[in-house]
Amino acid sequence: MAARILLSLLISFSFSVAFGGDPSPLQDFCVADLDSPVLENGFVCKDPKVVKAEDFYISGLNLRGNTSNSFGSYANRITVEQLPGLNTLGISVARADFAPLGINPPHYHPRASEILTVLEGTLLAGFVTSNPENRLITKVLNKGDAFVFPAGLVHFQKNIGPGYAYSISGLSSQNPGVVTIANAVFGSNPDISGHILAKAFQIDQKVINQIQEKF
Repeated sequence: MAARILLSLLISFSFSVAFGGDPSPLQDFCVADLDSPVLENGFVCKDPKVVKAEDFYISGLNLRGNTSNSFGSYANRITVEQLPGLNTLGISVARADFAPLGINPPHYHPRASEILTVLEGTLLAGFVTSNPENRLITKVLNKGDAFVFPAGLVHFQKNIGPGYAYSISGLSSQNPGVVTIANAVFGSNPDISGHILAKAFQIDQKVINQIQEKF
């Protein structure tokens, strides 16, 4: 009897493991049909017979982004929506450009880890570990250096060199998503109650209202 119970538990565990992860692709590719009305976790596949080289190709990552904004940076993110051939492959890419002293403000990717490589200039890169430690881990990166940001952790970059800088990142999702902390907290639609934010940040509600006006 005990052996039978153990066997049942092992079978149940095996099935839970088998169905617990993301499924592997079952074909060579699944180019996203961005015009399909069908909604699912990802995109419906195009008919392989009509797939073309252009579905797997994009240009422009050699072009400098416009950094004339309040952050002094620009991120060109190439996800499945820009490059349909990424569908089901679990990867995407981004180029970030930085004016002198420009920043990529604190943000996180809810569905991806990121590896960033500096191709020009000097960046200060860092991330913060989760509660309760909230440990800040930072590194100065020069041309040719790479740095990893684990999935779901708040991270940032700042150009600390005398001139222009840019980087290329690989991300472990076709659609990594991005949540910029300041925008999410102070620029939500509708606003998060000023009373809630004042208590969370332990500052006067008038200060919260002034910050929300900026977003």
